[in-house]
Amino acid sequence: MKNFYQAMGPYFARYKKFIAGTFLLNVAAAIFNVFSFSILLPILQILFKVDTERYSFIPWETASVNNFVDVAKNNGYYYSQLLIDEHGPATTLLLLGVLLAILTFFKTATYFGGSAMLMPLRTGIIRDIREDIYRKIIGLPLSFFSEERKGDILTRVSTDVNEVDASINSSLDMIIKNPIFILIYLGTLIIISWQLTLFTLLVVPVLAWGIGSVGKKLKAKSLQMQEKLSDSMSQIEETLGGLRIIKAFIAEKKMLSRFIKVNNEYRNIANRVAIRQSAAHPVSEFLGTTMIVIVLWFGGWLIFTGNSTIDANLFIYYLVILYTTLQPIKDLSKATYAMQKGLASMERINKILDAENNIREMEHPQTIESLQHEICIQNVDFCYSEGRTVLNNVNLTIPKGKTIALVGQSGSGKSTLVDLIPRYHDVSKGSICIDGKDIRNLSLKSLRSLIGNVNQEAILFNDTIFNNIAFGVDHATQEQVEAAARIANAHDFIMESEHGYQTNVGDRGCRLSGGQRQRISIARAILKNPPILILDEATSALDTESERLVQEALERLMKSRTTIAIAHRLSTIKNADVIYVLHEGRIVEQGTHDHLLQLGGYYKRLHDMQQL
Repeated sequence: MKNFYQAMGPYFARYKKFIAGTFLLNVAAAIFNVFSFSILLPILQILFKVDTERYSFIPWETASVNNFVDVAKNNGYYYSQLLIDEHGPATTLLLLGVLLAILTFFKTATYFGGSAMLMPLRTGIIRDIREDIYRKIIGLPLSFFSEERKGDILTRVSTDVNEVDASINSSLDMIIKNPIFILIYLGTLIIISWQLTLFTLLVVPVLAWGIGSVGKKLKAKSLQMQEKLSDSMSQIEETLGGLRIIKAFIAEKKMLSRFIKVNNEYRNIANRVAIRQSAAHPVSEFLGTTMIVIVLWFGGWLIFTGNSTIDANLFIYYLVILYTTLQPIKDLSKATYAMQKGLASMERINKILDAENNIREMEHPQTIESLQHEICIQNVDFCYSEGRTVLNNVNLTIPKGKTIALVGQSGSGKSTLVDLIPRYHDVSKGSICIDGKDIRNLSLKSLRSLIGNVNQEAILFNDTIFNNIAFGVDHATQEQVEAAARIANAHDFIMESEHGYQTNVGDRGCRLSGGQRQRISIARAILKNPPILILDEATSALDTESERLVQEALERLMKSRTTIAIAHRLSTIKNADVIYVLHEGRIVEQGTHDHLLQLGGYYKRLHDMQQL
């Protein structure tokens, strides 16, 4: 339980007033419960006439801690005898029954109020966890997601959060309410007979050991279960993404056997967790009944031998309170099992929440409004976390308004280099400056507002064409969006679609062709109107007609902007002001298209292979 409070403590702290409210209401419910059971004493006396003694009233002010129970019992019997003398036993029994009903009403009302006060806490904590996860996902660097499986992340965000939700729903009421009930009931038992309660407490460790033995290793098994579920979710995600290849290579049986293996492993672990959790109730029920039997024998033996400080009526009341105490103890044990499963899921969620974000802003970052002079990349090295060097001593300068191109074989570091400019990664050595300002000293918002991206894969969201074009601009008007679409050669096909600019593009733009998706992404960049433009293989995946339309749109977009273009098709960048050739993380050649051909080096070989 300590681990549960440590993991969930920051979330509980946000709802202190609800916790305080439910605490007070549950204290009231427990007190009403104790007093409602005390009405049983005179009722038993009336029904069974086990006590024929006449009682005299004892002033309440004479009661002390040591004799409070005796005074309360005496006066309770005194008042009941007065009622019997005045109204008869039947009417007295009715009046006591009504009083029992009234006390029970207040008990149930406060009990309900305590549970109702927890509803904002339950729903609020899960909402906060989801918000924190999403906020963290948005803020984490791209390198985190390159090292994690997408299916595993989705499982943590969905299934693991649902497991924490189930854990909180099944345990929160119990872990707040039951300790209160147990303490008040235990205090009542001590007041009635501390000797009998001491004997009872000697038996409790056996009950705790039995319950603990069932819950042992439940957290570890739950963690394994969630990991196996992540494996199966990852396989489903991979299957959906690669279904065309699976069918092309007739690999359905192979993929199915892989999934069946992981799914069976998940089922086997889930069985063990469910069986262990199901054992909680019967084990606690059996051990609780055993404890009642032992206390019943011991208390009866004390009464029979004349060594007891309580009479038979009070002993029955003691047993009622003791048996009532067992229910919150059993509920608390169930809550413990639910918490163990929730903790296993919370550990997996914390892998995201506690992930280190090495892209940090300084405490008081500078801002930058526009590019005035140049981008300067000086002596830049970059290594991924596993130590693999990607860039080595890269130096280049990009004057304002110029277009530079990066070419080279796959893996030479082109995309990594352009990712360093908007700080998707930070340089391992050296610096990148815009107008003499190190980008690490700039606010991320102002830095990235200067940069527009058009990537090889046009990334669209499952929304309307209008909202995809206006994605990076607040309060964009219809006229502004249409103007951007016209420059991007997109307006005509948009107007021919079913609902024009309000047409939904589908998941990742699946309802559009590759060329259409790319032109919408160009329109998005045009509307943002950034002074720095990064083109990453923007036309490499298109057919000839689409490439021509996209290239025209790009040329309009590149006018009067500082452009960094990555290209495999050398024909698309031959008009660049400077072309940089990268090989194994180093710049090995630089110059114009004609100059590089004359050098007869790497660029010439790439050009000749494409001509061939």
